[in-house]
Amino acid sequence: MKIHEYQGKEILRKFGVATPRGIPCFSVDEAVKAAEQLGGKIWVVKAQIHAGGRGKGGGVKLAKSLDEVRAHANAILGMQLKTHQTGPEGQKVRRLLVEDGADIKKEYYVAALTDRATQKVAIMASSEGGMDIEEVAHSTPEKIIKVFVDPLVGLTDAQAKELADGIGVPAASQAQAIDTFKKLYTCYMETDASLAEINPLILEGNGNIKALDAKFNFDSNALYRQQEIVAYRDLDEEDADEIEASKFDLAYISLDGNIGCLVNGAGLAMATMDTIKLFGAEPANFLDVGGGATTEKVTEAFKIMLKNTKVKGILVNIFGGIMKCDTIANGVVTAARETHLAVPLVVRMKGTNEDLGKKILAESGLPIITADTMAEAATKIVAAVK
Repeated sequence: MKIHEYQGKEILRKFGVATPRGIPCFSVDEAVKAAEQLGGKIWVVKAQIHAGGRGKGGGVKLAKSLDEVRAHANAILGMQLKTHQTGPEGQKVRRLLVEDGADIKKEYYVAALTDRATQKVAIMASSEGGMDIEEVAHSTPEKIIKVFVDPLVGLTDAQAKELADGIGVPAASQAQAIDTFKKLYTCYMETDASLAEINPLILEGNGNIKALDAKFNFDSNALYRQQEIVAYRDLDEEDADEIEASKFDLAYISLDGNIGCLVNGAGLAMATMDTIKLFGAEPANFLDVGGGATTEKVTEAFKIMLKNTKVKGILVNIFGGIMKCDTIANGVVTAARETHLAVPLVVRMKGTNEDLGKKILAESGLPIITADTMAEAATKIVAAVK
């Protein structure tokens, strides 16, 4: 789950990380009122969408008068903002953040994320913060400093100082930087985040350290114990089909191909998509029905897949462990009938009640193509689509 910048800053402030004063807005008039409330002579008007690169896309503007605040808010609010993370279709801007201008002396980068290779939390920092951090990571990776935190110990003062030294924080500001790094780590752990990123983390002219931006991703499996964070969810920023799938406890992600996939188990789902690509086609989705799929869930899965007009065929790949093949077979038959399925359907089932499942498919009277191996199933669906 992702949240907006202004929400991320609210979380950072709860953990003692300094941020600029800012007010979220949903209209042009609210933006002007926010600037008046903040006072001062310089404000920043920022688009709020779940994507990076907003500045380069025209979604971040500096205003030196209330008239400029109004003009920028009017231009940004409602625009279809296109960045390298939104894709060519862009994302509609429905929220703004108006905040104080900052006296930026230097921009840094810092982020906390899970490193699965070491089974620790990686804290990454760079002296080259700002809009081009991806290019820094690609072209000059030596400018990115990493420390790996044992979750049983936490981020130590020595590790935090290593980061501050490594990115060149001036001596007079090092204590603040170390404090900020440690608070970011605590925030990351206590909110069940999978990414907590500040880019840029700035050094102000007065020597203060401040988070000028905030990006958070959260582990969806932990949201049951993070109700305050769940309240931040903005459904306008999420794929409508993915939202619908979540109502039926289906793990669904839209992709760009033309072969719909219905699989039980995330690992098998990934392998199924790889197999489709191996045989020369592209998957239209990731869809894991889980270990407790019912006829209703399978039917809804079919409906969601078929909403995608790119789908020209469906591959069902089931391993019957906890899940029984006959249950899936009944679900597939019901779904095919309810949706008046008009695209090729290949089903491969192995495991518990496999023979019974195959019998149900064979006796259904539907033009279902069966397969015994993943390779055979992929070959048949690719051929059927072509």
